[in-house]
Amino acid sequence: QRALAQAGAAGPGSPAAQAGAAGRAPSPGALLAYAYPDRVGQGRGDGRFLLASGRGASLPSMQPLSLAPYIAAAEVEDADGESRIVLAADIDEQELIAYHGEAITDEVSVVWDRAAQAVRARRKLMFGALLLKEDTVARPDADRVMAALLDGIRQEGTDMLPWSRQAAQLRDRIRVMRRFDAELPDLSEETLVATLEHWLGPHVSGIRSRDGLQKLSMMHVLEAMLSWQDKQRLDELMPTHITVPSGSRIPVDYANPEQPVLAVRLQELFGLQETPKIAKGRLPLTLHLLSPAQRPVQVTQDLASFWRGAYFEVKKELKVRYPKHYWPDDPFAAVPTSRVRPRP
Repeated sequence: QRALAQAGAAGPGSPAAQAGAAGRAPSPGALLAYAYPDRVGQGRGDGRFLLASGRGASLPSMQPLSLAPYIAAAEVEDADGESRIVLAADIDEQELIAYHGEAITDEVSVVWDRAAQAVRARRKLMFGALLLKEDTVARPDADRVMAALLDGIRQEGTDMLPWSRQAAQLRDRIRVMRRFDAELPDLSEETLVATLEHWLGPHVSGIRSRDGLQKLSMMHVLEAMLSWQDKQRLDELMPTHITVPSGSRIPVDYANPEQPVLAVRLQELFGLQETPKIAKGRLPLTLHLLSPAQRPVQVTQDLASFWRGAYFEVKKELKVRYPKHYWPDDPFAAVPTSRVRPRP
């Protein structure tokens, strides 16, 4: 009663004063909310309430007020680590808005929704920690949408971007090239994530979801980061393909920046005296020597040593599996072929 009396006797902005001007009396809950705004509670079920202060508190579930959507507590006590509501009155949401509008904030949140894999924009009416109303915002601020989208990419990692095989190879070539030319862009995952606004931001205007990102050309995005001179040096030092003795152009796999890989059928390298190198001879390729069925039979960075030693054990095994294929005794002098046997 003392709390109600104090609230009712408050100044011109009080519920009593506003109600008097409107010709109607405020409810006890409205008066308590004015006196103790941080104790306005929103029902969460089973007598549990979230208070405007952010605390949780409870009423015994057998009390009628335990089912109220909103209450205003006159007294809350802490016992055994729990907050219990001792005295309270219910308050209508409309009354809360009418009498306490100045304390209600209108917030627009634009965030990345991981479950939906999309940017979500919501307008929220908040009374302290209490969410009174929430609606979708049809046309949120474009800058905030982009910021939320880029935040989503930070959370998920750049693997969520639509890397084509060609774009992924270009990214990986640049990463390897950085070992020899520090002036090229740093495309490590850590740096890409930290600098999304600079290299990706200009290309994602209007995109709000992971599905929307799929229309991006990552090849175009990466090429925009390189000068003409960068592209020339990259093609010279980090070729996309290597022409092997058989005449085949074999793609180089740059996924491991420490050991770029050339996966090629063993028979296509006959006659080659040493391991192919890139970066003007400074970086030997790791050879994945393949069987006729395209399965690795040996991994080496020293082709000459392989021809002189392990080749003969590999040859013995492959000759049994693939008797129609060409397995010469002298791989250094043999004719390379991409066929079962060399042309006569």
